[in-house]
Amino acid sequence: MKFIVEILLTGLAVALAAYIIPGVTVDNYLTAIVAGLLLGLVNATIGTVLRILTFPINFLTLGLMSFVITVFMVLLVDNWLDGFHTTGFFSAMVFAAVLALLKMVFGLLTPEGDDD
Repeated sequence: MKFIVEILLTGLAVALAAYIIPGVTVDNYLTAIVAGLLLGLVNATIGTVLRILTFPINFLTLGLMSFVITVFMVLLVDNWLDGFHTTGFFSAMVFAAVLALLKMVFGLLTPEGDDD
């Protein structure tokens, strides 16, 4: 049950971030859920590999490279998913920051439980 709530909240965060940022559009809530799932999957696979390969640069830039990789993952999902569009690197960067903030707020609002 907790996993389903996390998926729905991630979709809500993607939809809200797209509503707030002028350069990002999502067609509907189902597309927002799919975009959230793809962002999580891409960050967990390709993003992890890229973070390992760029560890020295990430260390020197105090983690900024990790954020740039996240922005590139947003652009990758934009290319893969038809109903999710960003207008460029800057809007994807703002989207990634707003999405992280919204997920943090949703994480604070949801109760912690062992209901897995």
